[in-house]
Amino acid sequence: MRTTARVVLAAGGSGDEPPVTIGRDPAREAARRELSKGMYHENDPGLLQRALNAFWGWIGQALGSAASATPGGAVGLVVVILFVVAVLAALWWRLGTPRRRPASAAVLFDERPRSAAEHRAASEAHAAQGHWNQAVQERMRALVRSLEERALLDVRPGRTADEAADEAGRVLPAHTDRLRAAAREFDDVTYGGRTADEPAYHRLAELDHDLEHTRPALVTSPAGATTKARSTRQGAAE
Repeated sequence: MRTTARVVLAAGGSGDEPPVTIGRDPAREAARRELSKGMYHENDPGLLQRALNAFWGWIGQALGSAASATPGGAVGLVVVILFVVAVLAALWWRLGTPRRRPASAAVLFDERPRSAAEHRAASEAHAAQGHWNQAVQERMRALVRSLEERALLDVRPGRTADEAADEAGRVLPAHTDRLRAAAREFDDVTYGGRTADEPAYHRLAELDHDLEHTRPALVTSPAGATTKARSTRQGAAE
C-alpha cells in the first residue's frame, strides 16, 4: 500500500484527494521511476552473489538435462559419475603420477667449442661474482671437456650431462657416484629451474680436480688374460 501511494504521488496525485485515473503508459513509467530508487534495492544480492547464483543455476540445469537423458534419471546419473570416478582412480593407481620427461634431454655443450681451460676460466669468473648457476654449468663443461681432451671420452657434440657421467663412470669407476651427482646438479640448474649455491660449485670443482689426477681403469681383454695365464703356466713349468 505504501508503494502504491508513492506511485500515485509520483503520477501527480495526493494522498487526500480521490484516486486519479491515469493511462497505462504513464502509470508504468511512474512505477518504473519509483521502483528504481535505491531504497527498494538495499537488500539486493551483490554482483558476486548474482554470478554465483547464475553459475549454480546453470549447474543445476545441466545436471537436470543430464539426468533426463540418462536411463534411470538422477540415480542413473549418480551411478555413471561414480563409475567414471572409479575408472580414473584405477588408472591413477595403475599408472601413478605423471612424471616429467628427464631434464637432461638437452645437450651439454653449445655450438661454439671451447677448451677445458676456457670453461674453467669462465667458471671461476662466475664464481668470483657469486653467479653460482653459471659457475656450476661451466665447471661441468670443463670437467667433460677435460675428459675428451685426455681421450677418455670421445668428442660428441650431442652428448648430455647424464650420458657423459655414465660413460666417464665406466673408465673412472671410483668416481661414478660423484659424476652422476654432478650431472644431476647440472641438469637441475640448467633445465630444472633450481638455483645452485657455493657448496655445489665447490663439489664440482673438487671433482674436476680429482679427475685430472685419476688414471683410467684399464680393462684387460680376454685374449690378453689368456696370454698372461699361458705365460704364467709356462714359467711355472720351467
